[in-house]
Amino acid sequence: MKTVFLTGGGTAGHVSLNLAIIPELEKRGYAIHYIGQAGGIEEELLQEYYPHIPFHAISTGKLRRYLSIENMKDPFKVVAGIAQSVRLIQRHKPHAIFSKGGFVSVPLALAAKLTNKPLFIHESDMSPGLANKIASRFAKKVFTVFETTAKHFPGKGEPVGALIRPELFQGSKENALKALNFTANLPVILIMGGSQGSAKINQLIRETRSELVKSFQIIHLAGKGHVLHDEWTDPNYRIFEFVTDELADFIAASDFIISRAGSNAIFEFLALQKPMYLIPLSKKASRGDQVENAHDFERKGYAVVTEEDLLTTKEFTQALTKLVNEQDFIKSKQAVAKQPPNPRDFVDLLEREWN
Repeated sequence: MKTVFLTGGGTAGHVSLNLAIIPELEKRGYAIHYIGQAGGIEEELLQEYYPHIPFHAISTGKLRRYLSIENMKDPFKVVAGIAQSVRLIQRHKPHAIFSKGGFVSVPLALAAKLTNKPLFIHESDMSPGLANKIASRFAKKVFTVFETTAKHFPGKGEPVGALIRPELFQGSKENALKALNFTANLPVILIMGGSQGSAKINQLIRETRSELVKSFQIIHLAGKGHVLHDEWTDPNYRIFEFVTDELADFIAASDFIISRAGSNAIFEFLALQKPMYLIPLSKKASRGDQVENAHDFERKGYAVVTEEDLLTTKEFTQALTKLVNEQDFIKSKQAVAKQPPNPRDFVDLLEREWN
């Protein structure tokens, strides 16, 4: 049985593709080990979905866009992570290593180079993240979602599109409406602020929800720790910190989606042909990848966009009205978008490279 190392973490977007291909890899007889950060979202999600898969925690640094004493400690953490990764490779002798990104992947990528193990990377965003920029130097191949992104990796980049979790296509609108005690007579909006939640979006929804529920039924995924103990209630409004198994049903029941603009999420909404209103994470808090993703979707007619710095109650209301009025046009554009690969197709690509 051949062993494969998977890595990627920090956000759900750096984990979801790995979770999607695990069943297909196991079906083909691979033994899988996941390398990540202790207590990170990658460990949490792996325990949620695949608790039988060995998880190995390594030391890692973190990309901070502010001054911190921790920045001086990070190089030592990365060195420790490299040593830990080398020992894991020597012990388990992986046939190949596949990375989805995030800084936890950097020590393992360097260890792959030191031990001469083939490394393969997937980059979801239009412009590559710093971790993948570093790791790509040691990779044999970098798969990308956007065609333009492949140009950042000369001789290594290959655009393959986004991979969608198969279970999202199995959602039941009827099950969701029943579970939420919603009616079929009002449209449903699903609001998602990303795996960590969005204080800005949550605040905006709290300011407008008393008006929104007059025309819509709202499913609000606020993020872990973002639901108040005395949260406002209404028959047309449901708020959750996060959901797992129910997500496919909730998306199926949704007529519109309000979301951040992480690549994995928006391509899932595109594949399911959901008109979306995107509020990308500001460049002040990120490298601007979500802004690029959102405006690319806006140009293609898949979404309505408001940048976070321009977000006001008035702008939000106007954009939502535009989304409702243009929903047929948006769906027509989404209907002719290129279909994403399924997990079987993507694992075929991986095996083509590492066998």
